[in-house]
Amino acid sequence: MSFEEVLALPVAVNVSTAAKAFGIGADKAYRLIKQGAFPAQTIVVGDTVKVATASIRKVLGASQ
Repeated sequence: MSFEEVLALPVAVNVSTAAKAFGIGADKAYRLIKQGAFPAQTIVVGDTVKVATASIRKVLGASQ
């Protein structure tokens, strides 16, 4: 995922999109989330997990 694509993400994204931003697969991202080791803030809504885009940008140094 390019710098421009990261900057264009909505406020929260699904785990697959967040994983792409970090250059890892979705399975690894879910494992890291389960272990409490995912580098960005996750938001659990029922059975759905979202990732806060601001935290992805912060970790990647891609703040606007």
